[in-house]
Amino acid sequence: MLSFISYLTSGLSLGSIYALIALGYTMVYGIAKMLNFAHGDIIMVGGYAAFIAMSTSWCPVWLALIISVTVCTVLGVVIEKVAYRPLRSAPPLAVLITAIGVSYLLQNIALLTQTATPKTFKSVAAGAPPFMIVYEGEPPLFFTRLSDSPYKNLTPALTVSMETFLSITVSIVIMVGLTLFINKTKAGKAMLACAEDRGAAQLMGINVNGTISLTFAIGSALAAVAAVLMCSAYPQLTPYTGSMPGIRAFVAAVFGGIGSIPGAMIGGILLGIIELLSKAYISSQISDAILFLVLIVVLIIRPTGIMGKKINEKV
Repeated sequence: MLSFISYLTSGLSLGSIYALIALGYTMVYGIAKMLNFAHGDIIMVGGYAAFIAMSTSWCPVWLALIISVTVCTVLGVVIEKVAYRPLRSAPPLAVLITAIGVSYLLQNIALLTQTATPKTFKSVAAGAPPFMIVYEGEPPLFFTRLSDSPYKNLTPALTVSMETFLSITVSIVIMVGLTLFINKTKAGKAMLACAEDRGAAQLMGINVNGTISLTFAIGSALAAVAAVLMCSAYPQLTPYTGSMPGIRAFVAAVFGGIGSIPGAMIGGILLGIIELLSKAYISSQISDAILFLVLIVVLIIRPTGIMGKKINEKV
């Protein structure tokens, strides 16, 4: 039972990271109606920005996170302005090919500047005690170091790391904050208006270009946070670090209902749990196949995703 809880907790942690990445996908698609397939590589850039910052002796973890968020935010806005804005009226295929081109461009720049040698990322919770330790027959001990524990001679049956706790907590806080921002602020309501009808929003005096740039900025900032959390849990950093998490997060966004913020959160968490449980109880070699099989089944039953809304187009 405790092993199942351990896998479930790890799945929640991984799913929370997927959810943060999926929020970027779902915001950009919901408002700009674009699929930014370079989003996964923005994660990689955020990871390298934090890694380089933390490699210096004077930079604390919180400052490295701010630097990473700043770099990714600026990068997201530049990509939108240079690569996507001129194609806003172009066919979707042109935008898709451009996004793939931007993705390869970022990967090759990282290869030239950082090489393909994996970098070992320092965890944001390095040195912190476990969030929770569970011993057989004993109650959970919260925020207790093993060395200070009265049960230090016992073997822990379940340990929840601080990285796991931070991933879950940060993703929940961000989702709640983002939901409040979109529903309660003027900028958020402008995003909702652009998502509904960009032409009508522009006629009502809304700055559509600024709103879409803000959307890319927020999505890229979330990618930076996800990068730091992901590299803390899985410390190997390469120019291809963001590729597969980006694809899985896109699956999560579609799974939950692309365009829906709660849907992205639910889709990411479910995807993380399915991935970890399939690796633990079925096979790690076919876990990706299981993820896509689940996606196919969900889309057959509910084509708009778990929380997606059916859109009726006027003819």
